[in-house]
Amino acid sequence: MAEPLRELAERIFAAVEAKDLDGVLSFFADGGVLIDPHYPTPRMVGKAAIADGLRWGFGSMRTFGFTIEKFYAGDDGQSAAFEVASAHVLNAGMRLNFPQAFFLEAREGKITRLQAYEPYGPNGIGGVVLGLTRLKRRLTGKR
Repeated sequence: MAEPLRELAERIFAAVEAKDLDGVLSFFADGGVLIDPHYPTPRMVGKAAIADGLRWGFGSMRTFGFTIEKFYAGDDGQSAAFEVASAHVLNAGMRLNFPQAFFLEAREGKITRLQAYEPYGPNGIGGVVLGLTRLKRRLTGKR
């Protein structure tokens, strides 16, 4: 089942890169969930909510780029995790290159959950403390 899941991941990324809204939606189950902290509504449940989020994303980006670097199939044959090199360009021309991890769950060939994780540090006071600690280490030559 690993190959069909990898193919599903590659095909949905190709549809996002093409900004093919109907194509992307066709990969999701009716009650499918897309979770991505980059979006105004990070948790999108159902095709209408996913479509709304994708319209925003498609309107914000000149181009999307996803390269699957590592792929890990779940023992259940219905889930997978994969590391992706993302290379996007905002409409303003700014290039965004960063790693992401995605988790995918599927049933009967349709995605029931696709969740993105980015390598960002903690938010809030924890992020402030961590940022100050890193700055102090850089200024004092510690790594």
